[in-house]
Amino acid sequence: MTDMNQLLKQAKQMQEQMQKAQEEAAKKIVIGESGAGLVKVHLGGHYDARNVELSAELMQEDKEIIEDLIAAAINDAVKKLEDDKRETMGAMTSGMNLPEGFKFPF
Repeated sequence: MTDMNQLLKQAKQMQEQMQKAQEEAAKKIVIGESGAGLVKVHLGGHYDARNVELSAELMQEDKEIIEDLIAAAINDAVKKLEDDKRETMGAMTSGMNLPEGFKFPF
């Protein structure tokens, strides 16, 4: 039973860390880029667009090219947020000795 109590204690600590990480993630802003920096998209931690920067020279391109570059910059920013979340989760769960396939109830 001691193992179960220890596991529950670790899960509670993990839940507290997750709450803190979610609060920090909400404040985070990442910048996705495409076209060698011609397009930059700033996304907040909840995947909310904060700002879009388009280079003046980009405005001479066709509409379809601009649209593709904006989409690519958004995808780059989303990937950066996902990578950051994965790193944060990995750091929180390392050393917890969780059973394989364990899923948290939160």
